[in-house]
Amino acid sequence: MCLKLNSLSKVVGHNDHLRGNRDNHYDWRMKRVASGFTPIIALDRRAVKPLHRQIYDAYRGTIAGRNLRPGQKVPSTRELAVQLGISRVPVLSAYSQLLAEGYLESRSGSGTFVSSSMVDQVGSSEYDRQPPRVRSGPRPVSQRSGLIPPFNLAPWLSGWGAFTVGQPAFEHFPFQVWARLIARHSRNIRVSALTFSDPMGSPDFREAIAAYLRTARAVNCEAKQIMVVSGSQQAVEIAARVLLDPGNAVWIEEPGYRLARHVLLVAGARLVPVPVDHEGLNVAAGMEHCCSARAAYVTPSHQFPLGVTMSASRRLQLLEWAQRYGGWIIEDDYDSEYRYQDLPISSLQGLDKNSRVIYIGTFSKTLFPSLRLGYMVIPPDLIGRFLAIRHAMDVYPPHLYQAVLTDFINEGHLSRHIRRTRMVYGQRRNALVEAIKDNFGDQMEMEGAEAGMHLVVTAGNRLRDREISERAARENLWLWPLSPCYVDRNRKQGFILGFGSTDAREIPKRVSQLRRVMASAWISAR
Repeated sequence: MCLKLNSLSKVVGHNDHLRGNRDNHYDWRMKRVASGFTPIIALDRRAVKPLHRQIYDAYRGTIAGRNLRPGQKVPSTRELAVQLGISRVPVLSAYSQLLAEGYLESRSGSGTFVSSSMVDQVGSSEYDRQPPRVRSGPRPVSQRSGLIPPFNLAPWLSGWGAFTVGQPAFEHFPFQVWARLIARHSRNIRVSALTFSDPMGSPDFREAIAAYLRTARAVNCEAKQIMVVSGSQQAVEIAARVLLDPGNAVWIEEPGYRLARHVLLVAGARLVPVPVDHEGLNVAAGMEHCCSARAAYVTPSHQFPLGVTMSASRRLQLLEWAQRYGGWIIEDDYDSEYRYQDLPISSLQGLDKNSRVIYIGTFSKTLFPSLRLGYMVIPPDLIGRFLAIRHAMDVYPPHLYQAVLTDFINEGHLSRHIRRTRMVYGQRRNALVEAIKDNFGDQMEMEGAEAGMHLVVTAGNRLRDREISERAARENLWLWPLSPCYVDRNRKQGFILGFGSTDAREIPKRVSQLRRVMASAWISAR
């Protein structure tokens, strides 16, 4: 059904008119604040307590219990009376009392709100100081939920700036083009875009992705094999649910991507760490440890975190292993678009003649992480199984950004953006390499500087990388420690340094700052 929603187009057009005047746009938005949610008020017309007192008690209890928070809007007296099906008089009486006692406040032209002064009164109450009660009785949870550590945002993940891993050069993103495309699709919303859609994703978007992958990554695929996902993390989870049974062995890179490791653990996999050297995953070592593994998770184009590229001989060995032992290969084509010393490396999937590879890609690095759009290329005979799992998980992906990105790709904006940012990242990478040499000499070894948006530095075991990363975060340096990327206890100490989000002129100063932080850590450790 292709009926256009003209009323929505008119609303968007009104927004465009207001966008020309920032003050008017702000005022309009303030006036359009939601009319406020009504707390649960169980009125009893036969009760001795009058209606206005019942309304008053309901509001006061809800505010004191913090179910209504300071600054939150409440319905007007007229709206509340209609919702409760009563006269407006008791509502006016209740509101009058709540205003007089400071529970509510009236803002001219905006409405009635929970009083902002309640921040001090409610926020410091005994209720707030008490820890939440754990209810008695059995509270069983799955054993799998305990296989990964509780989520806790590490200090080096809590900021943005110098050395942040995975952050692109936002200042070089074509925001005007992107905004124009969003406006185009927002003005012309169709009913078909608002209802249930294909669990595999938008057909037009999948066609655009297929054309891009065949050309830029030498992937053998048709649009019908592509499933749109909310990033590589969801892709790994879907693949794990389809391919693995609890207890199946899975090869993982050592060191490797910790979040993919967590997904595989929760799926019940038995992880088999396989060492990574200058040629990538050591296939011979993997076969020696466990030749009958059900799957192997690899990042062959730009290994995370060491940055090496899997050699052609290792790629062929891995494909041969998969065919001989009936294994699957999950290829996460991480950072494949950016190489600085040679031509781009073709995908592992493009060499696969036996449909053993599940190929995963994302737009998080080329565009921006919060886009949460990725894709996977599925062997034809597995499409039905992947489709069933995807539908059980979240039915289908959201529509708007698929439509926007379809035009972004088809109109050539993506390829131009990648070419432009490849030059930018090349300059930033060169600046970082030179600054590390100038500040550390032979004290630090660099790995993985040939591609991607990060490199790794190591210094034997002379440093404690987690401790230094915590110190650096207090200085607004967001380097990631290398050691958490290992499963085994024989861990290298070092740092993952992102350079995508820092201007080349700023990098030498930041590396000098890092040298001072590391020097102070070494002194304090003596």
